[in-house]
This record gives sequence, structure tokens and C-alpha cells, in this order.
Amino acid sequence: MEIKTYLNEQRLVVEGALEKYMPAAEVENGLFSVHIEAMRYSLFAGGKRIRPILCLAAGEAVGARPSLETDLLPIACALECIHTYSLIHDDLPAMDNDDLRRGKPTSHKLYGEAGAILAGDGLLTWAFDLLSNSEKSKLLPEKRLAIIHLIARAAGSLGMVGGQLLDICHENKEFPFETLRAIHRNKTGALITASILAGGIAAGADQAQREALRRYGEQVGLAFQIVDDLLNATSTTAQLGKAAGSDACRGKATYPGFFGIEATRQKAGAAVAEAESALNIFDAKADPLRAIARYILTRSH
Repeated sequence: MEIKTYLNEQRLVVEGALEKYMPAAEVENGLFSVHIEAMRYSLFAGGKRIRPILCLAAGEAVGARPSLETDLLPIACALECIHTYSLIHDDLPAMDNDDLRRGKPTSHKLYGEAGAILAGDGLLTWAFDLLSNSEKSKLLPEKRLAIIHLIARAAGSLGMVGGQLLDICHENKEFPFETLRAIHRNKTGALITASILAGGIAAGADQAQREALRRYGEQVGLAFQIVDDLLNATSTTAQLGKAAGSDACRGKATYPGFFGIEATRQKAGAAVAEAESALNIFDAKADPLRAIARYILTRSH
């Protein structure tokens, strides 16, 4: 399959749904207009929409009926809201202090620190509005509750938030490789794995399929972060749309820092191979997941 065509088509589907589900800036007589504008600014500032697309692709792999896409889209959009909130907060001066994201000024550069913090807060809570709203999705309550629990845990202190804290606390320090693995597993891998499992659960995956999707997600999440480390070390700011070389400047531990560039490329390739192997129980309906894993290895930004 032509993965770039698939990703672009699915990206447009996700963005259409985001436009449908997100409130417009002109609400409540403009009372919250700047706040909603800030939320929308970061949400629609570009991006590959990998997490929501993985959610949709996992549902497809399990054999989701076409009508299920209606139920999957609120989940996919919620995942993108959570991811975008994390980027807004990650860019703040108290954290990574970045001026650019996706080639555009970061939220706090336009809306101030308080405005950016609240925009992130708004996106996070809006995500759970989408996940819990029975008018937007007809999933059975037990499936909805399982997905909400899964995503909340992946996004919170035992997942993404915890990983971000570990990342910050270990800047300019020496620590064992296992700590780096924990940072990557939580900061990046947890939400990616949850995105895939959420799609599978919504589509009715059995226990064996859930386990296969979990293993795929863990390896794809690892590969994604390893490639991020590589791109930060080897690309330009123009290519990345954010500051290149920032990991080294901040004293962050990375795969290239531990192993060098070439060995790191090999580890990314090994993670992708393991991800594809995890999908052996699925038929051709999982080909998009297989192709996404290979795309992650070769992406340039």
C-alpha cells in the first residue's frame, strides 16, 4: 500500500472530525473566544495525526465494520487533543522553553504563559468530554469505560505525565540506560500504545488480539521516540519545524547519546521489526499498521 496516501487520507478524516467536534471561537458572546482560539491554534497548527490514525488503523485490523468509524472518530480526536495539550505544556518556559512547534510560534509566544497553560488544560478536559459523550459515539458503556480508563492511565502520572517529569528531572545527569527506557516508554510510548488498544477495544478485539496490539504499540512507540532522538541530533530546524539539537543543549539523555547514530538506527529498525512481528495473528486488514511502523522508521520530521 502507498502509506503516504493512506496517512494523508486518514489525516483529512481526523481533521474533519476535529473541526466538527471542537467548539468555535465565537461562543458565549465571545466570553471565551480567546481561550478557544488558543486551543484551536495549536490543535490545527499541523501535525501528522499519528495517534488518531493508529487508533483507526487498529480498529480496521480487528475488522471494524465501516459504520464503527463513527464511534472511533471521537476517540481518535480525543487522543489528538491530549497529544496537543502535552505539546503546549512541553513547550512552556518552565519545561522545554521552545519558541517553535511545527514551524510556527508556540502557544505561549502568542497567548502568554497563562493562556497556553489554560489552552492545554482545555484540550485535556475536552478530550474526556468527547470520550464520555454518548451522543457522539454509540459504543456500549463497558467499552467506553474501558477506553476512558486506558487513556486516562496512559496520559497521567503513570504514563505520559510521569515520563515528562522523569525527562526533566534527569537533564544534565548521568543515569543508567533503563532510566532512559522508562522515560521513552512513558513519555511517548504510553499514549501511542493506548491509541492502538483503544481502537482495538472499540472494534471488539479478543484477548489475543489485544495482547498483539499492545506489543505492537510498545515497539512502535519505542521506534517513534528513537527516531525523534535521531532527528533532533541529525536534522535542521527547518526540517523539524522546531529547534534542532535541543536535546544536546538541554543535556537530555537520548539513544544517540548512549549508543551513537548508527547503532541507534539499528535499534529503531529492530523495534519496527518486532512491531511487525507482533501483528502475525492478523490478516491483510492490519497492513496499514505494518506500513505505519515502516513509515515511522523512515520519516524525516
